[in-house]
Amino acid sequence: MASIFTRILHGDIPCHKLAEDDRYLAFLDIRPIAAGHTLVIPKQETDYLFDLDDALLGGLLVFARPVSRALAAVIPCKRVGVIVAGLEVPHAHVHLVPFSELNQLNFAHARPADEATLAALTKKIRAAF
Repeated sequence: MASIFTRILHGDIPCHKLAEDDRYLAFLDIRPIAAGHTLVIPKQETDYLFDLDDALLGGLLVFARPVSRALAAVIPCKRVGVIVAGLEVPHAHVHLVPFSELNQLNFAHARPADEATLAALTKKIRAAF
């Protein structure tokens, strides 16, 4: 069965897309732990991040770099953190999370986001590329 991320890639589930190329997609998390919380995924469905081949694994962070810069330009923060958890969805991915204090990088802070807020934030972040 296709993961929820594969269903997003196929257009079965909508997302707030920030960036995309032929190998990767970045979109806002609908249950962010902070404003701008973004998921970056390879289009190839692979359960575990470290099972990706070297080129796809390395390319994931290269693809994420301009996304993190756009996030930092829009969201007041000290850094954009990278979290690799990988238990909740069986599709390799990284979380980009703007933060200023280490305790902000905690999934216990996740809350559903308002659709209008996500849409407005998407527009601002995309303009920052």
